[in-house]
Amino acid sequence: MTELVPERYALAFRLYPYAKSPDQDAASPARHKIVVVGGGPIGLATALDLGRRGMPVVLLDDHEGAGLGSRALCFSKRTLEICDRLGAAAPMLEKGVLWNVGKVFHDDRLLYEFNLLPEDGHAFPAFINLQQPWFEKFLHDAIVQAQAEGAPIELRGRNRVDAVTPAEDHVTLDIMTPDGPYQLQADWLIACDGARSPLRGMLGLSFDGRVFEDNFLIADVKMKADFPTERWFWFEPHFKSGDSALLHKQPDDIWRIDFQLGWDIDRAKELEPANIRARVDAMLGPDVEYELDWCSIYTFQCRRMEKFRHGRILFAGDAAHQVSPFGARGANSGIQDVDNLAWKLALVQDGTAPESLLDTYDSERVHGADENILNSTRATDFITPKTPISRMFRNAVLTLAEHLPFARTVVNSGRLSVPCTYDGSALNGDDHPAMPARTRPGSPCPDAPLAGDWLLNHLGRGFVLLTINTDAPEQLDAHGVSVARLALEATPELETRYLGDARQAVYLIRPDQHVAARWESFDESAVAAALARAIGKG
Repeated sequence: MTELVPERYALAFRLYPYAKSPDQDAASPARHKIVVVGGGPIGLATALDLGRRGMPVVLLDDHEGAGLGSRALCFSKRTLEICDRLGAAAPMLEKGVLWNVGKVFHDDRLLYEFNLLPEDGHAFPAFINLQQPWFEKFLHDAIVQAQAEGAPIELRGRNRVDAVTPAEDHVTLDIMTPDGPYQLQADWLIACDGARSPLRGMLGLSFDGRVFEDNFLIADVKMKADFPTERWFWFEPHFKSGDSALLHKQPDDIWRIDFQLGWDIDRAKELEPANIRARVDAMLGPDVEYELDWCSIYTFQCRRMEKFRHGRILFAGDAAHQVSPFGARGANSGIQDVDNLAWKLALVQDGTAPESLLDTYDSERVHGADENILNSTRATDFITPKTPISRMFRNAVLTLAEHLPFARTVVNSGRLSVPCTYDGSALNGDDHPAMPARTRPGSPCPDAPLAGDWLLNHLGRGFVLLTINTDAPEQLDAHGVSVARLALEATPELETRYLGDARQAVYLIRPDQHVAARWESFDESAVAAALARAIGKG
């Protein structure tokens, strides 16, 4: 990624300034239970989730705060639900731009619009737009609050990892600081150090996939505008500033504009302010006043590591997988990595679950990464046709989509991020065919309104036995795990989302709020067997 960054972005937020640690003067390397490398959104969320589960964690970053520019922008409903459980969602909602509706144009014609959350009864919108530095700041604020409540989280800025040495039962890290080098050891190391992951390089691990022959310009502009808070996407825009364009509203009167530039370009020339302004003027009109806030050129890439677990080292976020920006699948899928990994590592660390449970982090999140890469690749191929025939097909679909709803299902301006369902996971237990497919084992629990509250607020961070219109014990203890019961009577939303054609239901819910198994009535032996399976003992 090539950037044009104003001077004021040199340090967006100084969140964890360097301070010398006693570990740096230790006679031998200090041993920590969990070390996270990378202080971006995925690393911060990982440290926060583990810390709130009582797991001591040290986070290392080679900077002292939030990264440069807006970068990740669109955060999905599922990400907000996860951040809410972590105690960070409220300021995100307050600061962010909420949106559900998108519009697709071809040239100067509106083809159709879509609503990503047409169903009522959810606490969060389909998406918010919030610049990545703010997202990181709010996660950091939640870490500070968690620390005040006793969460064992330590953040170390300007601690750059220069070498990693894996061993059978730990990992040794060589770290450089302003006061010189030191070593520490970790029972478990989580690499959240981005798409260029130095840790991945140190270990000589591959990162394979496709690099698409096209370039896109991001121009964040500050202006007063009357555009609605919607996602607007143009194929072959009438303002002739590239083969496609995208417009999004951000907080603080900032607007994100993406222009498709083509493959054979001079990046330095395209980033000259006069050339950026020429494209923006063509889109907005010459009389619109604005300031360039942050600009960057990026290339579509869809890649992943073969495995996300390598012994005692686990990779998450862009360090493990990378997708094209259209579809908002990058940071959102990384937050789902965190959601999947933290509870499993906590159970392994405290001895409740075997280490093999972490292999299901690899299998489930590789499944999620492949799903995202497939959708991202399809979007990229549609947005950037590579031959005259594929362009002719794409434009024929666009012409039909203006009048025929069936053709709109083929149009792909970036299938937007949705949470992954872990179909086929080794952790999935019993299913019940009369219940809705959307809550089958492996799926994330959809929210639903309760009396003055929301369902997901009652699921917490542990295993839960959700019963609807039926009885069960208030608590079940098995395999070293206590499962609390959440007893509900059916509401219209619960009937639609959880009952289907069944009159009653029992759901075993995992700590990441994915369904482990479901039945029509409580059976202690069946629930205990499903619990064993869900913690890797089945």
